Amino acid sequence: MFTRREIEEIEIKTLAPYAMKARHTRGRVHKEEEHPYRTCYQRDRDRVIHSTAFRRLEYKTQVFVNHEGDYYRTRLTHTLEVAQIAVSIARGLGLNGDLAEAVALAHDIGHPPFGHSGEEELRTLMKDHGGFDHNLQGLRVVDLLEERYPDFKGLNLSWEVREGINKHSTPYDRASSLIELEPDKSPTLEAQIVDLSDEIAYDNHDLDDGLTSGLIKEEDLREVPLWGDIDGKINTRYPGLKGQIRKYQIIRALINTEVTDLITESERRIGEFKIKTSEDAREASERIILFSQKLLEERKALKKFLFDNLYMHHKVVRMSDKSRRFIRELFNVYLSNPEQLPPTSKGRLSAEGSHRVVCDYIAGMTDRYALDEYIKLFNPYERMR
Repeated sequence: MFTRREIEEIEIKTLAPYAMKARHTRGRVHKEEEHPYRTCYQRDRDRVIHSTAFRRLEYKTQVFVNHEGDYYRTRLTHTLEVAQIAVSIARGLGLNGDLAEAVALAHDIGHPPFGHSGEEELRTLMKDHGGFDHNLQGLRVVDLLEERYPDFKGLNLSWEVREGINKHSTPYDRASSLIELEPDKSPTLEAQIVDLSDEIAYDNHDLDDGLTSGLIKEEDLREVPLWGDIDGKINTRYPGLKGQIRKYQIIRALINTEVTDLITESERRIGEFKIKTSEDAREASERIILFSQKLLEERKALKKFLFDNLYMHHKVVRMSDKSRRFIRELFNVYLSNPEQLPPTSKGRLSAEGSHRVVCDYIAGMTDRYALDEYIKLFNPYERMR
């Protein structure tokens, strides 16, 4: 049996000097007694997993809206894939896997329904009322909207996990700038790993889902160098291999290629930038965890293919446009009469204003719930339940 103190001592002895150790956390906003058997980051991970917002990710869109099929990734399965990749990379670099896992599991917890189209519409609707950003919304969820404790609102996560949520950054996610979380500094190396794990996960599972849906074709992908190279190797190793197994082997190899490159290049950069402590990484002039220049160039062609052939496919664009319309019309009907909001939301109207409360309510919806609400409010023959 290991106590928390013993686990923290194991971290000190076994993790790289630049890893963020649980013992060195900046702590929580509301002081709590430490757990006897779990470090602060293990405790954060568990709090996220048991939250309402985390469970709701099961019915939030990644690319394909939930009702389009059970096979496709949801925001929850995407989050689990990101966490798995992030922990593998963290362990490969001698970093804190518990911190990486906690940040990964929380990184999309503020996402509204209907993926990026839902976020874009809420951003438009809130542009004169404080804006909308799913990183900051994630912090609102873990700092305010989840109510589970008698002594404080939110989940009271550690400073480093909150910083990782706030500074999450990919081509589709903008790092936020909450002053108390030192916006001029980079996040921990563990949080930087989550950002790239997110990219690895969505590139590859969007390929998988796009091929399964028939919206993209494997013969077209062979013109993309990164896919074509691995496709050739699979053909050499398994002549005549077809179908789902072949597709899985190519995507598996793609993920392995990206993960291996990221570990190798990041280790090189840790040496180049003379990173000796976790604070050195935060003070560095640029982020340390990166792909090699060669792989960055190869990924450009793959990302362009996905953008042109999947994200801009007319069926996806139609659903995205329809999704924005759902969000917009729900927002306006609640705003016109906030008395339609549930009691838990109405109680915050005087303190936070109707725009923010309506935004919080919609951002917390699943795709399924938003569609049900739309039918309930706009279908004249639908009974109020």
